[in-house]
Amino acid sequence: MDVARLAGVSQKTVSRVFNDEPYVSAEVRRRVLEAAEELGYRLNNAARALASGRTRSIGVVTLGTALYGPASLIMGVERAVRDSGYTVRVVNTVEGDPAGVAGAVDSLLDQGVDGIVISEPIDDGHDGDLSGLVDVPILVLGAPPLPAPRALAAGVGAALMARAATEHLLDLGHATVHHLAGPQRWYAARDRLEGWRAALAAHGRTVPPVVEGDWSAASGYAAGHELASDGDMTAVFAANDDMAIGLIRALAEAGRRVPDDVSVVGFDDIPVAAYVNPPLTTMRQPFDAVAQEGLKRLVHSIENPQADPLPASDPPVDLVVRASTAPPPPRMTPGRARRTVSPPSGGRHSPPPNGGASTHN
Repeated sequence: MDVARLAGVSQKTVSRVFNDEPYVSAEVRRRVLEAAEELGYRLNNAARALASGRTRSIGVVTLGTALYGPASLIMGVERAVRDSGYTVRVVNTVEGDPAGVAGAVDSLLDQGVDGIVISEPIDDGHDGDLSGLVDVPILVLGAPPLPAPRALAAGVGAALMARAATEHLLDLGHATVHHLAGPQRWYAARDRLEGWRAALAAHGRTVPPVVEGDWSAASGYAAGHELASDGDMTAVFAANDDMAIGLIRALAEAGRRVPDDVSVVGFDDIPVAAYVNPPLTTMRQPFDAVAQEGLKRLVHSIENPQADPLPASDPPVDLVVRASTAPPPPRMTPGRARRTVSPPSGGRHSPPPNGGASTHN
């Protein structure tokens, strides 16, 4: 054994050190550990699992957050891991942690996992290159694959869904669509912005300035007051439902009715989206489908290390149409001359929360 030879001890002594057994002097233990580190061995469950080859465990790295999207995705991942016959080990990271994803991955490798899932990472500048660190298959959900020898990606279809949300508003007759974006250190927020911009470009429409929030309803409320000052604005695509709900509240306070004056589309389809006033048109995210497909590909890579990866597929695009979207006011319809109209008497009666239709593209 290379470690035994470099440390100048027997293989039995190395085994005792690896398994933290007694009757090994501090000096010998130090030499073995230093030799193992120099040779790149991991002195933990990974070493103890060498006899069987695998631990049948999958590690999951996730950002410690209560946000609906990431929390729903991680629940789907945990179910999919257990359905695959593996145990799951979760490590939470926090924004601003210098160790970041790389530190979490290293911790899971020390536990001897057979594969790793990184769920919705953010670009915080600390993650670095994992190519020299990861020696097991790694699946990245909701972001591009990280630099690693056996990296996979799934759940990166947010740009397609954002494009569909934007095109829904354009199809209703809106001249353009404003965007309330999520924080751009999130890959998910970047994808949604990219899809919105691509839809406007494909239709030859003006691209308005982006307003950025932080995923919270409070940031949507602040953005709503800013957007309400633009009298030409008739449609907004918000990068998540919480911001869309805050936006609608601010528009109402500014005298801009939804959807009579401004149409709003959200993203996620959170449970409360069908019960706000008006019920929110939104993109429903297929969290379970993304988790199941991703885990299927990861397990295939674990159990068939010499085989080509299974092909990826785009997630379904599911636009749930409710009462927060409608054609623009007559004076704002493209091709018509602008004129001032009096507000209609009475209000638009929203259908009951469960009366929305779901459009599958």
